[in-house]
Amino acid sequence: MENVRLLYAVLFLSCIGLFHSCTPKLDVPKPDGGTADFSKTIAIGGNYMAGYQDGALYLKGQKLCLPALLAEQFKLAGGGAFGQALMPDNEGLGMNDKVWVGKYVSRFHLNYKTDCQGVSSLMPINSAVSLGAATPYLTGMAGNSVQNFAVPFAVTANYFTPSFDVFSIGNSNPYYNRFASQPGVSTIFADAKAQNAKFITAWLGMEDIYNYASSGGKGPAIQSSASFSARLDTLLGGLTANGAKGVIATIPDFRSFPYYTLVAWDNAVMTKVQADSLNDIYIPAGLTQIHFAPGRNGFVINDAAAFGGVRQMHKGEYITLSVPIDSMKCNKYGLLINTINNCYALDSSEVFMIDQAVNTYNAVITQKAAQYNFALADMHSYFNSVKTGIKWNGADFNAEFVTGGFFSLDGYTPNQKGYALIANEFIKAINLKFNAAVPPVNCVECDGVLFP
Repeated sequence: MENVRLLYAVLFLSCIGLFHSCTPKLDVPKPDGGTADFSKTIAIGGNYMAGYQDGALYLKGQKLCLPALLAEQFKLAGGGAFGQALMPDNEGLGMNDKVWVGKYVSRFHLNYKTDCQGVSSLMPINSAVSLGAATPYLTGMAGNSVQNFAVPFAVTANYFTPSFDVFSIGNSNPYYNRFASQPGVSTIFADAKAQNAKFITAWLGMEDIYNYASSGGKGPAIQSSASFSARLDTLLGGLTANGAKGVIATIPDFRSFPYYTLVAWDNAVMTKVQADSLNDIYIPAGLTQIHFAPGRNGFVINDAAAFGGVRQMHKGEYITLSVPIDSMKCNKYGLLINTINNCYALDSSEVFMIDQAVNTYNAVITQKAAQYNFALADMHSYFNSVKTGIKWNGADFNAEFVTGGFFSLDGYTPNQKGYALIANEFIKAINLKFNAAVPPVNCVECDGVLFP
């Protein structure tokens, strides 16, 4: 019996030894900056770099913004502190895309609302914010403790404008005022350059194009690619004068954003009776370019070049998410009398201008990345892949509004999970360019769309 027990003991110990000898050793690379120096980093750009989401700039969104997520990973490879002018709470302050109603709004929340047809459903809801209520959000922290110089809605020209922060004299942007070193005197560029950063995270040109596109082509005209190139040269040349390196991103196609694709141009669905009743109004008025049939039809938009100043939309034209949906449902907005205002639609000529700008700007960005030895994060391609669907940590993400998991409730900026996904694409580009080993982001605290 003793011999049997001894035999079992020997076999048990042998199995343990065999198990340990066969245990795979994970070859996890030690975090390393490679040829990049992350000891002092700054970020420059607009909405995406500031952490704008759900239609506002707010505390948690800033803490988990793209450059802040990157800075946390950079710390593992020798990176330093990354300060921001943080909002006081998680309501934050947004810019109203309907400026004729009011300047400021709260962030969007998903909640139940009853529409004009009496149907209650989940939808993004925000509210107007008076100037008095906005006051706590209009001041921040100036000085050397700020390394995020991204300003929502700032075009590249604004980086050189001393009056950009003086929103009280008519400038509609309050965000630079929150951290300007000398309000009314300093510029974003000068403040950023004074940091003498070793590494720069940049995403520029988005607002130059999308401030125009989001207003249906009624915003400031898109600057030429030559002007954009010259300003980008000045920015990057100044910020890298002492040998700094960095990463810069290309600009996505506007069709990647649900803000431009959710409301289809031909979603005027009607019966034969409904179509005939509208034809009986338009045709006698001589507006024969407008004709409705049973099924899907193009909405009617304003067009100064068309007879009577109106026409139907056609394939390749787009309606923005800011369009008054309730009025479309119940008041024949976009069909009769009240045709869709130009500020809510992109016609074919505006689409051409936007596409051309995205293509030429991306060519400039690619060339500047090579010129200044920057890593290039190809966000144009990546957002196209989001549109078709991607998987991360076992979860599926796509560009569907609300349900896709990537975009926030404004339909243009990502939610926090979306920013984490983008951060990993930046890290891939950085690691490849600088032979670095920056670990990927795994942001368990990042929110997606929050349901009530």
